[in-house]
Amino acid sequence: MKTRKLLVATGNQKKLKELQELLSDLPLELLYLKDFRDLREVPETGATFEENARIKALGYASQAGCLTLADDSGLCVDALDGAPGVLSARFSGHEKDDEANNRKLIELMKNVPDAKRSAHYTAAVALAAPGREIVCVTGDVHGFIGHEPRGSGGFGYDPYFFYPPFGQTFSEIPSARKHEVSHRFKALTQIKAVLEAYLRDSGVRV
Repeated sequence: MKTRKLLVATGNQKKLKELQELLSDLPLELLYLKDFRDLREVPETGATFEENARIKALGYASQAGCLTLADDSGLCVDALDGAPGVLSARFSGHEKDDEANNRKLIELMKNVPDAKRSAHYTAAVALAAPGREIVCVTGDVHGFIGHEPRGSGGFGYDPYFFYPPFGQTFSEIPSARKHEVSHRFKALTQIKAVLEAYLRDSGVRV
């Protein structure tokens, strides 16, 4: 079967696993950043999730010379005017230090009443070919910030992100069930539909 190469521009193993599962039935050969020896890191200089996803998708596509998917995601808290937003991974000043980021979040939220602790996760996913953007989509999931951490699963702000329809935090929800409602899954589902159309237009049987 004819396939197309798709670079997934992330080193996050949990994101890679979600993508592998979602795209497993498409005629794609998934490549990763580690598969390329000379790729320069593309800095996230955008002011929004969408801008960062586009910057990374276009930047890596031009270097790798193939179809590329990139994402940016994070937590937006209404009482903090949308923070941490694009700074979610380095909210505390330390890149990807979940514990430090959560400590800062809860400290800032300590005097916020329950009625005003609403928040949402947003994911932006961009698809690009060398020299051109194909599409950028977003997905959201809404909840609120709890006072205490609950659950041992997930990552990032999941222990504090309470999802009312399930009555649990994202750390308490089994991963398969979380994927059904997560911001990233919603965005990736849209991207999958675009990929299917792109492959058909490129002469690849889907």
